[in-house]
Amino acid sequence: MQSIRQPKWRDLAILLVGYVALDWASFFHSLHALNITPWNPAPALGLIYLLRFGRAAVLPLALAIFLADASVRHLPVSLLVSIGLSLLLAAGYWLIAAILRLRLASGAIFSDQRGLLEWAAIVVLGTLFNSALYVATLRFGNLIPGSSVADAFVRYWVGDFVGVLVTMPLLWFLLDGRGAVRVAAIARSWESLGYLAASVLALWISFGVDVAAEFKYFYLLFPPVMWAASRRGLAGAVFSVAIIQVGIIAAVQVLGYPAVNVLEIQILAAALALFGFFSGVVVDEKQRVSAELRQTLRLAAAGEMAGALAHELNQPLTALSAYGSACKTLVELGQTGAQLSEVIDRMVAETFRAGDVLRRLRDFFRTGATRLEHVRIAELIASVAGSMGDRATQRGVELTLGDVPDYTLLADRLQIEVVLRNLLSNAFDALAEQAAGKRRIWLTVRQEGAGRLGVCIENSGPGISSANAERLFEAFHTSKESGLGLGLVISRAIVEAHGGHLWAEAADHGFFRLILPMEGKLEHANQGIHGLHR
Repeated sequence: MQSIRQPKWRDLAILLVGYVALDWASFFHSLHALNITPWNPAPALGLIYLLRFGRAAVLPLALAIFLADASVRHLPVSLLVSIGLSLLLAAGYWLIAAILRLRLASGAIFSDQRGLLEWAAIVVLGTLFNSALYVATLRFGNLIPGSSVADAFVRYWVGDFVGVLVTMPLLWFLLDGRGAVRVAAIARSWESLGYLAASVLALWISFGVDVAAEFKYFYLLFPPVMWAASRRGLAGAVFSVAIIQVGIIAAVQVLGYPAVNVLEIQILAAALALFGFFSGVVVDEKQRVSAELRQTLRLAAAGEMAGALAHELNQPLTALSAYGSACKTLVELGQTGAQLSEVIDRMVAETFRAGDVLRRLRDFFRTGATRLEHVRIAELIASVAGSMGDRATQRGVELTLGDVPDYTLLADRLQIEVVLRNLLSNAFDALAEQAAGKRRIWLTVRQEGAGRLGVCIENSGPGISSANAERLFEAFHTSKESGLGLGLVISRAIVEAHGGHLWAEAADHGFFRLILPMEGKLEHANQGIHGLHR
């Protein structure tokens, strides 16, 4: 909820002019020339001002109510009575606003389903109390006959709560900077013409076709609201409901519906509005969650990228350190010729390699870009397996490689290495609870049909059920205490960017399968890479 602030002259002017204008637009089917009508949207504006300005808006609201009585109804009661009734209504609306502020102090009214539900309940019950007090005061002052009390109460209450429920969200948006921008964007879009056309068509069918059909076509008013809500959230629902409400009021005026039927139609309008608003809030919530998830994924991907960078940069940095030591040794020995120059050239090459690693991983995590090159699968597997040798020894894992056919891939070498290393790392983690001597990982490569190469990584750890096999690739799904649950998500994204597939097999042991497009077989076949053991 926005904090209470002091109103300015501009705010007061909008309240006075806006309240009188809304009261004038809704003054039809009046009872005893009083402001007892089937639709009363003006209090919606008053509630917004009371929410924003607190008690400072009570007297201006009372003045607005009095001015409406004076200009629209020409003071149907005496001056003193009119002033008293204006103060009474302003106090009643202030009570509703105070309850709204108390119940919804932690957030905006229209930001979530709970806030919307509580707002609707408070408005319905608050206007019920206010209407009963107002009509009782009128009866006590003999301003309405006893036979009209029930009719006056129902008409005033329905007019008040329907007017507030239907109108307040629209005014809330229009009087808020960001909300006004959202509504204006919808109004300026070509799609708004579709909302307008669908609403006009639904209104024409509902009111213009077979009027004697007892309003059986009113359900057609719901699709335009649902369309706008599903596309533009609450702002779209507010926009569409406003169109339909104006159309309803115009239709009942032109067609001359009696007050009883207008009341029934207005209750329908309230149900339609609430249905649309709840749908719009759900869409807004999902969009917020989606945006937050994307932001979280970006941050988490940055963490994964940092880990990948640390691993990928380890080799060139280690080489640079070794070459630096070699340069120092050569200088100390007085070797400043070709040998020193060769070492320096290698240092420069490793520096370029490190920079290339940074750029390629950065580009992928930013845009999904890949740098395709001809990669020998045998060399790729050897490089990845070799980098895991020390880890296998430390953890007592037997890492076995089958025969690797000497095919080439058209792929981003660095990115595919990241995928294979991640799959092997997961296999190592899966063996943490296995007894010593039973920790095994098998990596096999074989052709999978025409132009496809399959890589299987299996381990002797626990298997994966069919129900959990796909969940492994959901963001943030992880069994690791320190894991983010994004390694497999990113790995699958990389593989699919290469036109391949990555999935987990349901089996009694750990089993991941990777399929990549194959370019072709080299002339000289490698006989395979065997046995990295313990």
